[in-house]
Formats: sequence, C-alpha cells, structure tokens
Amino acid sequence: MVQGITGRVGSVQTRWMLDCGTRLVAGVTPGKGGQRVHGLPVYETVGEARMELGANASVLFVPAPFAKGAALEAIEAGLELVVIITEHMPIHDAMAVKRAALGRACRVIGPNCPGVFTPGVGKLGIMPAALFAPGRVGIVGRSATLTYEVAGSLTEAGLGQSTMVGIGGDPVVGTGFREILKSFEADGQTEVVVLVGEIGGTEEERAATFIARMSKPVVALVVGRAVPAGRRFGHAGAIIRAGQGTAEGKIQALAQAGAKIALSPWEVPRLVREALGL
Repeated sequence: MVQGITGRVGSVQTRWMLDCGTRLVAGVTPGKGGQRVHGLPVYETVGEARMELGANASVLFVPAPFAKGAALEAIEAGLELVVIITEHMPIHDAMAVKRAALGRACRVIGPNCPGVFTPGVGKLGIMPAALFAPGRVGIVGRSATLTYEVAGSLTEAGLGQSTMVGIGGDPVVGTGFREILKSFEADGQTEVVVLVGEIGGTEEERAATFIARMSKPVVALVVGRAVPAGRRFGHAGAIIRAGQGTAEGKIQALAQAGAKIALSPWEVPRLVREALGL
C-alpha cells in the first residue's frame, strides 16, 4: 500500500510503481478515504486496508512532520516491510520508529531513502526503472543517485540486478548495510553484491565484519575521499568527525574483509564480471 497516495508526489510515484508491475492494492490518506487513485482504493487507516486487502508492505510519501505517526501506524498494523521515502524526518522520530520495529516481524527501510526495487517484479520507491534490468547482482547503498549511477553502469554492461536497496543517508536508519547483506547472502537470486558507501558514520565498518564471513563476493565503492574533515557531504549522516567515518578507513576495513574495491562507479562492472568469472 501507499501511505500519502493522494499527495502530488505520492500519486505520481504510485503510477510509476504500477508501471513496474508492483502489486499495489491500496492507498492510505486520513480524511481521503473512499477516493480512488490510479484505480486503487484509498482508506482512512492502514489497519482497514490490511484487514480488507491483506497488504503486507507499505511505502510512505508522507511529509516529515507526520511521517513518524504514519510509520508507527504501519508497524502496529502488522506490516512486514515499511519503506520511508520521506526526507527531513527528525532524528528522534526516526529513533522512535526504529525502536518500535524491534522485536516485531517488520523491516523498516529509510527514512530519506530511494526504496527497494526488484527488476521484473516491482518496486516500493522512487528509483528510475529504466536504469535497471533483471539479473544476479544485488545492490545496497546509502546515496540514491550514486546507487542509480552504479545500476546504470551495470545494466549498460549487460549485468542485471536481483534487487536494489537504498538504506538512506540519515544518521539513523531503520536497516543498515549489515542486515541487507545478510538478506543478500541468503537470497538464491543474488550471486554477487555491490555495496555503495560514503563518508560518515560506521555503517561500512559494521558491514565489513559480516563481509568477512560471506560466501558471496562483494564489490565496494566508497565515495568522499577528497572531502575535508568536518565537511558535510550531501546527506545528514555523511560527515567526518574527529577522524572517524573517513573514506580511507572504510575502504581499508572493507578491503581487509575481502571486498573488491572500486574507486569509481565505472570500475564496478569490471569487478563484478571478475567476481562472476565472466
């Protein structure tokens, strides 16, 4: 289902998600129940939509001040996947949503993320479908546009993707690199994984501790090598503090874990081909 389906962005993205074959069954906007958007019924609450249509996932196009309430409603309704596209969500709101999902059979992706896309199946998100193609390469990244760049380079090289997950660039996200890598390791459709990282935080270092135990090859791209310490780089979470979160440190950790390191998006296809033995 799509929360915020009646808004300008929600409506447009719903059309594009349907065009990708996504099995959307409903939308939710309080006060707009009874309407239809692109043929989908609009409900007042997530609980009503889930009860009547059995939806198991939601994607949020809800303004930042209301995103916390919308996400908590989806979690409490028992959805298995909640994707928060919303930008500028307050960090304490993101922390509350992440805490609410703990101990439940619910995975939260985002906030401030492009979503999830399995080419040939469907997407809950905003990524441009034309850059993707079905295949065997899993992609997980923090930066949306950089991840698109990598996907486009792979597609142009004839290397399709199994699934792309954008975890989001904020300091607090519902699901990190490590958790997505675990899913790719268990996924029968994925043979190699591309990790797209950037400066700031410790997500890449945490990922490295799991990569060292993975049976599937990992290609890693970390950007921001030329960014001075203390300079914010695009995302709220992409900032170097007191020497921590540097590109060099992340690259070193990933390389020591066995990941093949790409220094630019255009190197990724070559390294993926090598990993696949092509």
